[in-house]
Amino acid sequence: MVDTWTSSSVDAHLDWIPGSGRKNLANAIRAAIRDGRWRPDAIIPSTRALAADLGVARGTVTRVYADLTAEGYLRTSQGAPTRVATAGAAALAALSSPDSAYARKSTPRWTLMPGRPDPSLFPRDQWLISTRRVLQHTPNDTFGYGEPSGSLVLRTTLAAYLGRSRGVLADPARIVIVAGFTQAMTVLGHALADLGVHEMAFEDPSIIRFRQFAAGAGQRIVGVPVDRDGLRVDELTSPAVVVTPAHQAPLGVTMAPARRTALTRSGAIVIEDDYDGEFRFDRQQVGALQALAPERVVYAGTASKSLSPSLRLGWLVLPRALVDPVIAALTRSGAQPPMIDQLVLADLISSGAFDRHIRRSRLYYRARRDRLVAALPDHVRPDGISAGLQLFVPLSARAEAAIPASAARHSLAIEPVSPHAIRADDPLTGLMIGYGAPPKPAFTGAVDALLAVLRDVSPGPAA
Repeated sequence: MVDTWTSSSVDAHLDWIPGSGRKNLANAIRAAIRDGRWRPDAIIPSTRALAADLGVARGTVTRVYADLTAEGYLRTSQGAPTRVATAGAAALAALSSPDSAYARKSTPRWTLMPGRPDPSLFPRDQWLISTRRVLQHTPNDTFGYGEPSGSLVLRTTLAAYLGRSRGVLADPARIVIVAGFTQAMTVLGHALADLGVHEMAFEDPSIIRFRQFAAGAGQRIVGVPVDRDGLRVDELTSPAVVVTPAHQAPLGVTMAPARRTALTRSGAIVIEDDYDGEFRFDRQQVGALQALAPERVVYAGTASKSLSPSLRLGWLVLPRALVDPVIAALTRSGAQPPMIDQLVLADLISSGAFDRHIRRSRLYYRARRDRLVAALPDHVRPDGISAGLQLFVPLSARAEAAIPASAARHSLAIEPVSPHAIRADDPLTGLMIGYGAPPKPAFTGAVDALLAVLRDVSPGPAA
């Protein structure tokens, strides 16, 4: 019978029959390495610990390790733990096999994908300072199960911050913390369905994955056209609508004041996605739509663009009538952002470090935007350049269709806009260019790759 053995130093699984001898022990370790269960450079148990766990003499394990080191399976160094030195033939073959997931996955060298911040801007030092402060001062009950609506400390901090920075009329009791905008769409879709609302309108075009989450929550999705003034409110007939009024995604237009007023008076429940409201470059900040009708507008914000999407931290400021249904749907989902991260974000905001980070990032992204716009060919006329982390370049349908092949040749990850259309018969065509995405050292290379792609497809303005 094969048993599982673990070490007191590090856990390590070996298919080895007790008492079967040194040769079989060596074979068991070789098999673990060849199969890829013991990965390259992984620390393995010390000879003393493994011998104790297996019930054999330490000298037996020492001789096995010495043999496997000589064969190239292990690597030893004076004063350092023993490590795996090779993945083994079987694991290497699996990695290089055309049928393996590793071989199929090809990561482009450059990225200009939209909706992504520069990961190198994350304020590591300030996050660490806030984390230490939180861990030093937070009470023990913080490590238990929190409120479904999220940390009261963060909700109170956000109420003050959003009122000051975005003009949101917020009460901590009307704020819930969610795991990013994707969870927000799922929770809102279920909450509205509980209230009898089963149809949700989106701007056309709009980011497809958010529509998919709403549809997954049981909502029927319809599209409403967007023009230079934003959503065509006169064509809205749905009981709920999702909009990006400050910087329309993906076209980049700002909703005109008359449209904003008309939307808040339309009778629809409005979900305002303020995904990059902190980053406005060329004009006075556009305040949140929510302030015009706090009992009709759900304000949704996240830390995904300002800090990092990996934090999975977002918030909803709700009309009173939606607070209980949203909390009920959130409770059913069973998902909640980590409490420590919520408290760290609250500390980052209340200490002033978050505002300083935003101001620095705003200048940084504006400089990137200016460099990108200056580099574009004269016949390429970008839209949506006044704010955010991305811009839109209209292209002909033929040029857009040629983008994927050209981008692959130049190892560039970039996203056409037509897949985000709701009306498939006459979609807008072009490119969403996310100038926030590349890390600092890669920005120049990413722009050069983009220019090469644009030369390949000889773009012209969309018809």
